[in-house]
Amino acid sequence: MVTNITNLGRSGLSDWLIQRVSAVILALYTLFIVGYLLFNPGLDYYTWSGLFAQAWMRIFSLLAFISLAAHAWVGLWTVTTDYMKSTGARVGTQLVIILAIFVFLVWGILVLWGA
Repeated sequence: MVTNITNLGRSGLSDWLIQRVSAVILALYTLFIVGYLLFNPGLDYYTWSGLFAQAWMRIFSLLAFISLAAHAWVGLWTVTTDYMKSTGARVGTQLVIILAIFVFLVWGILVLWGA
């Protein structure tokens, strides 16, 4: 059995499930934001700020951020393992991707919850 140290012990089924669940969450979030923008044509800062001041919206946004990070990681991990045959280059690229996803996730959380 061949294993890859960068797959973190996941199976293809768990990757598939992460991709599908995160895609549904991201689709729902996108539809909500687009609908909100369409139904509030005179949107100003105070209305937008009021939306994101509500706990349910912050939690929904946090769920979307986490879903985006998970979706991106599984997709990019799949692409790098499929197309990068050099182990050193692949692991290096995956480490950069992990760092970037982590930084963007923390940054999003800080913006959302205010630091």
